[in-house]
Amino acid sequence: MSNPPGLTLRGVTPPLRLADFKLIAFDMDSTLINIECVDEIADAAGRKAEVAAITEAAMRGEIADYKDSLRRRVALLRGVTVAHMEQVYVERLQLNPGAEALVAACKAVGMKVLLVSGGFTYFTDRIRDRLGIDFTRSNVLEIEPGANCGQLTGRMVDQPWGDICDGAEKRKMLLETCAQLGISPSQAIAMGDGANDLPMMGVAGLSVAYHAKPAVREQAMVAIDRGGLDRLLEVVRP
Repeated sequence: MSNPPGLTLRGVTPPLRLADFKLIAFDMDSTLINIECVDEIADAAGRKAEVAAITEAAMRGEIADYKDSLRRRVALLRGVTVAHMEQVYVERLQLNPGAEALVAACKAVGMKVLLVSGGFTYFTDRIRDRLGIDFTRSNVLEIEPGANCGQLTGRMVDQPWGDICDGAEKRKMLLETCAQLGISPSQAIAMGDGANDLPMMGVAGLSVAYHAKPAVREQAMVAIDRGGLDRLLEVVRP
């Protein structure tokens, strides 16, 4: 059977049934939404090119230590204001095509939705509320107290589960969520675009690359190279 245009399938034979899955996990930046938030925040500091170069290398898997790469990028955000982040959310951030349709289809068959991101709660919390997402894990940007309140310090805040949501943490969160729901990881779908998504994609029953970096595309069971997120519904039927 030939692959539909813009879709590559490996080791799966459609149609699969969406109702056979119980959880779908999404990366956020460049998967569920159209931008890399850290790059757009950096634009406010006049450092977008520098930060974006690190992001691109990290997503391609060329930087082995994702946590270090994120700390380096966040350090360059020092002095950016919360108002600038609001501007990024309002003016630049959009859901990728098909995001709402895919999430709605998953929820309609009783699936839970997980958002795991190397990005920031400032954005993930809003996307969670906008789409009715059940679980999230992402990073907290530290905000300067006192006279400089409303400005980023260039650091992140440790959370009860750890310091930074990297690839290992995404995998851990997917497995913990499956355990919480009483399901097997084989009943989960994981969607992402970058190297830090590969650990969670590797333990899910169905891995989906969305307009992804080559290393991710080559390892995914489903690769969506053209069209929106809802093209998954051509492979996994509602």
